[in-house]
Amino acid sequence: MAAWLQSPPGRYLLAWEQAQVDAAVVDLFGFNALQLGLPELNGLQANRMPHRWLAGRDLQCEFDALPFESASLDLVLLPHALERACDAHALLREVERVLRPEGRLIVFGLNPASLWGLRQNLGRLRRRSEPYLPSGGEYIGYWRLRDWLKLLSFEVEAARFGLYKPPLRTDAWLDRWQWVEGVGSRWWPVLGAAYFIQAVKRVHGMRMIGLAKKSRAAAKTAPAVALNNHHRNE
Repeated sequence: MAAWLQSPPGRYLLAWEQAQVDAAVVDLFGFNALQLGLPELNGLQANRMPHRWLAGRDLQCEFDALPFESASLDLVLLPHALERACDAHALLREVERVLRPEGRLIVFGLNPASLWGLRQNLGRLRRRSEPYLPSGGEYIGYWRLRDWLKLLSFEVEAARFGLYKPPLRTDAWLDRWQWVEGVGSRWWPVLGAAYFIQAVKRVHGMRMIGLAKKSRAAAKTAPAVALNNHHRNE
């Protein structure tokens, strides 16, 4: 994928993703953040957590066997890591393990239900034509990924699509289609060539019920106390 990112469509994708992730991580606080894959994307540059790692540069590890304790990370970034993984489910389970409760997960993926995805599938059917997107990966649909996240108790906080230009190979032709970005995001938003998802890890069953019961009980007794005071004053 590194070579493809040097191509005009690759640079187009990378610029969009850099803008999305910079805006997303700038206000995410904590201590430990990790990016898995795609070193061409400086996904943690706008984040201010004191400990930030890029797997493959700062540490060497298998993505589905991370060298971190359970519930020890505040942010994990997966830029196209799931679609390049041998077992995307195992990778997501490992990310869920190392994220603390209320920790954030950010995922970037290529949308198979887009003009780019259609062009890629046509290229595979013809065999002789060169694939438009990087080969060797499995592109995971947006709604399919949301189902996976829900099963692992992740709650999606934000999501958006981007890259509505046709699957063209040169900067000149991509520039000519710049106008379609605004039209696509307004009229067919889910057909963008790439998507961004930000999710938070929810831990159900945390012991907040007792506090809530006490608050409700105090609220119920408050009017009775006020009423008794009123009678005494009379």
